Amino acid sequence: MEIAFFLFGVFFLLLFAGVPISVSLGLSGTLGIAIAKLGIMAVPTNVYAGIAKYPLLAIPMFVLAGSIFDRSGVAARLLRFTAAFVGQGRGALAVITILVAMIVGGISGSGPACTAAVGGVMIAAMMKAGYPPAFAATVTAAAGSTDILIPPSVAFIVYSVLVPSATVPALFVGGVIPGVLACVMLIIPSLILSLHHNFGGNQKDEPRPPIWKSFKEAFWALIAPVLILGGMRTGWFTPTEAAVVAVVYGLVIGFFVYRSLTLRDLHELLIESAETSAVILIVIGLASVFAWASSTIGIVDPMSKALVDFGGGNGTIVIVILMLFLKIMGMFLDGISIFLIFCPILIPVAQTFNWDLVWFGVLMTYVIAIGQFTPPMAVNLMVSCRLTGARMEDTVRWVVWLLLSMFVGLFLLIAFPELVLWLPRVLGFD
Repeated sequence: MEIAFFLFGVFFLLLFAGVPISVSLGLSGTLGIAIAKLGIMAVPTNVYAGIAKYPLLAIPMFVLAGSIFDRSGVAARLLRFTAAFVGQGRGALAVITILVAMIVGGISGSGPACTAAVGGVMIAAMMKAGYPPAFAATVTAAAGSTDILIPPSVAFIVYSVLVPSATVPALFVGGVIPGVLACVMLIIPSLILSLHHNFGGNQKDEPRPPIWKSFKEAFWALIAPVLILGGMRTGWFTPTEAAVVAVVYGLVIGFFVYRSLTLRDLHELLIESAETSAVILIVIGLASVFAWASSTIGIVDPMSKALVDFGGGNGTIVIVILMLFLKIMGMFLDGISIFLIFCPILIPVAQTFNWDLVWFGVLMTYVIAIGQFTPPMAVNLMVSCRLTGARMEDTVRWVVWLLLSMFVGLFLLIAFPELVLWLPRVLGFD
């Protein structure tokens, strides 16, 4: 157990010292392997093995698809379409921001990317309508956090690689209802706060966009999530192939339908997506070293057993403990890193209580989504605060209400697993 404390101790020490998370994972894992005398050649072998997995090919494709849709003006068209239904007035822009993020989440698959895309369109409009910068930043960051629940989700792809019995299509479909639930849980406090403080009250006299015209403009964007999920359901293509289809579809509407993309834009998008994908895959590769070290040293089983014993063998107590633990980790780590580090420990716990692994994966992702807008290290909140110029500490008074509502949604998912499992079973993905 001394090596176990050393392994995790070095990791968190490096992390809090400001070392990039990928380097922290790789260094701590390598030192653990060296001290345990497991053979230093295990490091490059596991880096390669960690990323040489077919499902991971979907990640750079979905990242590129998200960038294409962001650059092609999808968010602006979805804004007009949503505004046609929601209307104008107090709280309208806050609700529209959350709804647009939910739809964009079905395209990009990345929380910070969704926050930046939606925020680039919505934040200026919200601040012009009288919303405080801190509130606008909070709503946008929270809305972007739902992105990893709405398919396609990079987090679900990574979880499926770690837990092969939980397939990507089952996770994608299982995340639909929780993703919608999360949006509802964010809309309720955002609307109440806006009504109470009269946010957006000076916007009530503005004309509502025509429904039919805005629908025609947003039609091609609305079809994208249907194409991705529908294609997998009918067996036309695998999740990895769906990512390629999403890229081709995005290029077609960007170049020929909306005509908002140029060859220069495509060059920039390819570079941007390659950089983002490289960061994700580097984290996965180096985290694989850490995960292999922890499992080979023999600390996974004792830690899993300790978690079960700590809850007294009561599944309800254990799931609450795990969710609180993941919530804290989500404040400091991104979702992919949390899956790679803690899935080897938590999956045996889930199997001990015979929890459905699709349900458990969606729960983990929901909690990680909450962490993405929880200070002090909320990645989405950092993006939205940069866009508004607000200080993160100023968002706390607003964040707390959205967090409480999201926890109500988490309780519903724990109490009623069918909220996750019903749709995959109906569509034949169970």
